[in-house]
Amino acid sequence: MVIFNVINYLEEFEKDLKKLNKRFKTLDSDMENFIKTQLRLYHKLNIDNGGILKISGLSIKSPQIFKARKFACKALKGTGSKSGIRIIYGYYNKGDKIEFIEVYYKGDKENEDRERILKKYG
Repeated sequence: MVIFNVINYLEEFEKDLKKLNKRFKTLDSDMENFIKTQLRLYHKLNIDNGGILKISGLSIKSPQIFKARKFACKALKGTGSKSGIRIIYGYYNKGDKIEFIEVYYKGDKENEDRERILKKYG
């Protein structure tokens, strides 16, 4: 089932994911589930459950940059979708493309790396 035309992972995102995957062994399958459910709900079915926020104050025209706050991580039992894993990604309406920018655990750092975002898109 193809949900988006293109899904890209920035090199920095892949490094973040690899590092976190050592601590949270289910992240790879959790990512697949996240794309199939949360991203599909928000971008395809226009259902906003409060789990995805557009990041403001970046002055970037394209892509739109989002932070996913609801990310179910099976390795963090008992937390449900409030696992503390954050996903930063760009969405290109034109071309229906998702580009994953950053993944982090809220226990390790408070907010997204705006410098990384601006370096790539600013």
